[in-house]
Amino acid sequence: MKPSPSSDSAGMVRELLRSSRQGALATLMVESGAPYCSLVNVAPDADGAPLLLVSALALHTKNIASDARVSLMLDERRAGDPLEGARIMLAGEARPTAPDDLPRIRRRYLAFHPSAADFAGFADFSFLKIFPTGVHLVAGFGRIVDLPPARFLTAVDDAESLLAAEEGIVAHLNADHRDTMNLYAVHLAGAPAADWSCVACDPDGLDLAAEGRYLRLTFPRHVTSPEVLRMLLKELAAQARAKAG
Repeated sequence: MKPSPSSDSAGMVRELLRSSRQGALATLMVESGAPYCSLVNVAPDADGAPLLLVSALALHTKNIASDARVSLMLDERRAGDPLEGARIMLAGEARPTAPDDLPRIRRRYLAFHPSAADFAGFADFSFLKIFPTGVHLVAGFGRIVDLPPARFLTAVDDAESLLAAEEGIVAHLNADHRDTMNLYAVHLAGAPAADWSCVACDPDGLDLAAEGRYLRLTFPRHVTSPEVLRMLLKELAAQARAKAG
């Protein structure tokens, strides 16, 4: 991402939310109300909002239990001067996962942090989702923008059938269309050839992974159902094959 006056601010925020795997989480201390900052792993929910896996022993977890207001800073993790890159400060509330949504949240988080499977099932660990109230984007000198959630979160209220089918879609793509995942990665996303697999799906794109690397295949239009997704993926596969010659 190279910020410029014509850059799409909402797109930059969405890219950071989708691509970031770690961030600095700020909470408020229980007794004093003083700010407390900690390093956390993050994963994107289907709407792009950050998911956390926290321990009951962690100070930030105790702070959130007392006051759910948090801030999360995510940045490009680029080489050179980090202040030349884009970064966001996401404000919101960190709330526990609803029991009926826990399997889906757990699956998405572990898709991006598979090593967390060793302790995700422990009784003192739980999943939280940050529900944003706004974001502050800094994308270089003179490029500072505040955006409401509606500008950067993916709409999912019209895509219930797609979210419900996500696990099956991911399994099907990896079992029957693994070669197509590589075509998408190489010829549509500009990634090097590898054994790319699909790890997550949402109305705005697919998340692919290979050898510890992740990339985002953004759809040209919003998808609301498995049937619409199937047609779009066929179109994208044809485009990728055409570029492959």
